[in-house]
Amino acid sequence: MENEGLQPPPLTLLDRYLGQGFTALYTTTVTVAGGQAAHGRASGVARSDDGNLILELRLPAALGGPGSGTNPEQLFAAGYAACFHGALSLLARRAGIDMTPATVAAQVSFGRDPVDGGYALVAEIRIRMPGVARPVAEELVRNTERLCPYAKLAREGMHSIVCVID
Repeated sequence: MENEGLQPPPLTLLDRYLGQGFTALYTTTVTVAGGQAAHGRASGVARSDDGNLILELRLPAALGGPGSGTNPEQLFAAGYAACFHGALSLLARRAGIDMTPATVAAQVSFGRDPVDGGYALVAEIRIRMPGVARPVAEELVRNTERLCPYAKLAREGMHSIVCVID
């Protein structure tokens, strides 16, 4: 079986970085083409550069689409929940806390933004840590909010966006 022997990442990922600028540890590219409707959100296909991700994108039924594929909000929620769970697990492992039964659920809502009249995302993270005392769980979550890049993105925005038109 391909996934036998999977291990969590090393605790050295928690070491503080003291460099002068951003240092990429991993980079991926996902390309979206518009599909039948020539609209990535409505009928697109998302493919990662390594071929491990190939998804049909569809407009959710709540927005007037068929809902027969995934959508950007689900992808963001999956990334946010996975990253938060990973950061939480690393911090808990360093503290000697078993996180095997822990779950992280990210609820992401797409809606209208009254500030600029456009659109916005709202995210809510729900963490379950059975068997972990509430004060300990609260401290772990506070520290995870500082460590998790998705939480940082949601709180502070992205540091750099570069658009290149080919």
